[in-house]
Amino acid sequence: MSALAPTLEAFFTERLIGQRQASPHTIASYRDAFRLLFAYVAESSGKSPAQLEFDDLDASTIGGFLTYLEQDRGVSVATRNARLAAVRSLFGFAAYRHPEHAALIARVLAIPAKRGSRPLVVFLDRPEIDSLLAAPNRDSWTGRRDHALLTFGIQTGLRVSELAGLRRVDVSFGHGAHVRVYGKGRKERVTPLTSHTVAILRTWLEERGGEPEGPLFPGPTGRKLGRDTIRKLVVKHAHTAAMQCESLASKQVGVHTLRHSCAMNLLHSGVDLAEARIFGQPQLSAA
Repeated sequence: MSALAPTLEAFFTERLIGQRQASPHTIASYRDAFRLLFAYVAESSGKSPAQLEFDDLDASTIGGFLTYLEQDRGVSVATRNARLAAVRSLFGFAAYRHPEHAALIARVLAIPAKRGSRPLVVFLDRPEIDSLLAAPNRDSWTGRRDHALLTFGIQTGLRVSELAGLRRVDVSFGHGAHVRVYGKGRKERVTPLTSHTVAILRTWLEERGGEPEGPLFPGPTGRKLGRDTIRKLVVKHAHTAAMQCESLASKQVGVHTLRHSCAMNLLHSGVDLAEARIFGQPQLSAA
């Protein structure tokens, strides 16, 4: 067995879970980073993850991986840097366990984060939101699910990881209807639900059925939707909506756009800017 496999296992179990007590969201993010890295290396070298050694993950390979993320997968600079942070964290952990690879590890740790511009945040106005919500075909089960998910996402401003992790039991329809969220940084918060969102969720959950611990927005097999699946369905419906709403065609719409739209709705309703800032950057643009 290579030295890489047990080191990677120890990194997750000892460092992330045991020592740092990292949140499930952080662990999932690091897991996804290494999945992508190993898939890239397998494609470029023909080696399976079980065959990889530290020498297969030198600075040149990691640099090529980061370029692949930006150019082929189209990720942002921030996402590229997040994947690099996961790799550097592993190699920093490995430095104390495998000093024989000190030179290789040092070169990987020396790869710098990339500086990027900070674009204005894009949000949707009311006609654009209405067009997006009308895009799913509600004659189908997935269309009704997507409509409920989009309505819920725009009203609550949840992150994609939070949407993916929601369970039926997290939603309360009693007096003061709300959703309980366990979000970034292990923070728990309660977000109120409007009567409109409650009505749509009630209808959806009557059809959805399932156990209280089951996902709020499942796939056809009943399992929870992955973050990438949620991102893709938002983009798909945005493209459909753009056929009826010309202004959407000039906007790059994703899950974070729903989050920013929620923040703008709060601002227009008179919520203090400092409170709305929790949804993202305060510098907003309709362009």
